[in-house]
Amino acid sequence: VHLFLPQELINRHLITMAQIDHSENPDVPSEVDSYHSLFPLEPLPPPNRMQKTSNFSYITSCYKAVNSKDDLPYCLRRIHALVFSYDFHAGAETMFSRHFNDPAADSYFTKRKWGQHEPPPPRQHAGLLPESLIWAYIVQLSSALRTIHTAGLACRVMDPSKILITGKTRLRVNCVGVFDVLTFDNSQTNHLALMPQYQQADLVSLGKVVLALACNSLAGIQRENLQKAMELVSINYSSDLKNLILYLLTEQSRLRSVNDIMPMIGARFYTQLDASQMRNDVIEEDLAKEVQNGRLFRLLAKLGTINERPEFQKDPTWSETGDRYLLKLFRDHLFHQVTEAGMPWIDLSHIVSCLNKLDAGVPEKISLVSRDEKSVLVVTYSDLKRCFDSTFQELQAAASGSL
Repeated sequence: VHLFLPQELINRHLITMAQIDHSENPDVPSEVDSYHSLFPLEPLPPPNRMQKTSNFSYITSCYKAVNSKDDLPYCLRRIHALVFSYDFHAGAETMFSRHFNDPAADSYFTKRKWGQHEPPPPRQHAGLLPESLIWAYIVQLSSALRTIHTAGLACRVMDPSKILITGKTRLRVNCVGVFDVLTFDNSQTNHLALMPQYQQADLVSLGKVVLALACNSLAGIQRENLQKAMELVSINYSSDLKNLILYLLTEQSRLRSVNDIMPMIGARFYTQLDASQMRNDVIEEDLAKEVQNGRLFRLLAKLGTINERPEFQKDPTWSETGDRYLLKLFRDHLFHQVTEAGMPWIDLSHIVSCLNKLDAGVPEKISLVSRDEKSVLVVTYSDLKRCFDSTFQELQAAASGSL
């Protein structure tokens, strides 16, 4: 985790910044209400061949877009009549594309031809998912349902094509609320009357997702394959996982609750909690580094607004005189040093060290040499910090019109 987190964050940033060429994609609107910079998150079918999705029975499309009000990216799910806005998670993929995109995985459940023998059930080491991964998913999905059900609502989209995976195992449920809007009936006086029924359906849907994961195949949840699927689970996984699946898929005379499966999860919950805490420690450690990077970047950004400014207050020599001249020599001390042979001397640790000393305003002395090497100025970092702060404040005052 520690090695790949920075690269993962960089990749997410690049995805967040992605744009399309509108001249090559004229069907993608440039703006929708307060959203702009739309970028398709799913392949766009030709307009004359668009088909209704199996989930919502409507034509749908999905885009990344930036909200002009807060300048943050969002995921827009368009039900070709309505647009739903969700949090955008760069680099996310669906559970379907991660785990159920291999047709060969269904081979155990496909009907054998006449005269062929029943294929042996696959074992966990031969392509089935590790049980620890399945439990990690169960903890997150059941937690999501618990939150939704506690609020008196239902998920209604517990499906591998609507479950998003970011990183290695982090799950999020997508498209929540779409069915509530599409099936809204204004003639009903009590819109929450069917919620218990929908919540029971959520538990069945969770059971199907878990069974599909255990079989590593969506064919396993088809009614004609359930017996073979449960036999496969019995052979390869613990009785707790089998019992959990059976409990979720079996009709009960009483209303069931997602809390009922907690005893089956048992101590595995602590395993997921420990993993979450460890990841949190790694993220905090990386965040501490980025805080330092951000601080140094702000120093460089401020220095960049001062150095080589062509004119200020109608004075074309402003950046070359007074305190500004010291800051110009300090900039050369940071970036433009050369070796005795006249070759560029580049040392990032030198740059970071000097910027840290400037930010702290330490009393250490530093020799600043002019470009013609005819003059040497000896100052302290505290002197430079005073020059730096007062000069930038002068620029800020002029920018705000208070100077």
